[in-house]
Amino acid sequence: MIAVLVAGAATAQTNWSIDKAHSNIGFSVAHMVVSETTGNFKDFDAKVVSTADDFAGATVEFSAKTASVFTDNEKRDGHLKSDDFFNAEKFPELKFTGTLVKDGGKYVLKGNLTMRDVTKPATFEVTYGGRVKAFGGEKAGFKIKGKVNRKEFGLKFDKALEGGGLIVGDEVEINVKVEINKQA
Repeated sequence: MIAVLVAGAATAQTNWSIDKAHSNIGFSVAHMVVSETTGNFKDFDAKVVSTADDFAGATVEFSAKTASVFTDNEKRDGHLKSDDFFNAEKFPELKFTGTLVKDGGKYVLKGNLTMRDVTKPATFEVTYGGRVKAFGGEKAGFKIKGKVNRKEFGLKFDKALEGGGLIVGDEVEINVKVEINKQA
């Protein structure tokens, strides 16, 4: 009987929600070959479901409203929302669903990323910051980074510079910092 209770406790499901005030969904991309432009999404949501204290095997669901893209430049943000990039009117969300895989002491987030209704496998490096009990609850933190090719997802803007190279690079670096809250 005790073994059954211990086994049940070990596989108990824990639900976590994203703490939006302490999270940032960021990206950067080469601009005019010589520099980078950074941005983030202001409207996003995520859910993590874990069965292990160290989050090994946890499932992750994430979404961001493409119209919430923010680069601190209104004209550029408008261009990113247009059909050259996200087409926020027709494709209002980008999504990721996957699993947090622990191999030795390292974590990798593997799953499927969807933008403009194009779904591709994606893998991201993860740094697990740990867990802490605070303010009557429990929190955990992660840094997630990786790269995707924007053109594979239909973000097609492809204007070249006179001297060669593209105004906007094809490779987009993803830089995410996430704090999640354990649900009661």
